[in-house]
Amino acid sequence: MTVAEGWKKMKHILTVDVKKCTGCRNCELACSVEHYRLFNPSRSRIKVIKNENKGIILPMVCLQCEEPLCQEACPTGAIRPNSNGTLYVVPEICIGCGSCVTACIYGGISIDPVTKKAAKCDLCEGNPACMKACEYGAIEYVEFSEGGLLNRKRGIEPVAKMQTVQEEI
Repeated sequence: MTVAEGWKKMKHILTVDVKKCTGCRNCELACSVEHYRLFNPSRSRIKVIKNENKGIILPMVCLQCEEPLCQEACPTGAIRPNSNGTLYVVPEICIGCGSCVTACIYGGISIDPVTKKAAKCDLCEGNPACMKACEYGAIEYVEFSEGGLLNRKRGIEPVAKMQTVQEEI
């Protein structure tokens, strides 16, 4: 299945409202438990970047891009859409080169410290653990529609503004 076909099938995406995020990192713990049965944030597929001195709390998760640079950068074709259209990493094909990590401008993919393979959000097969663990409603699992895409855009706008402010400093 091509990415374009995957997008046509995609029914849901995650949106993150950085204004609601407190940096509690419950989402990281829930993700690591869901995928690896361990409380280990370094193995989470969502990462919360915090810089308390600058007042930055920023959850980073795969945005399921319409034109995924991570997939284009993968030399083995290990990043593919599943039957729901969600991009995921096929670990048996991934060689852990990190090209996808470098290509993703949103920080939504990482190399797992144990397997040394790429790991990215797979939306927990339609039941995202990170969203269920977020007591503040910062993470939502919404229908893939114009409204859902607008919610995603609103959620990442503060990130773009933060980057602009940091560049000016």
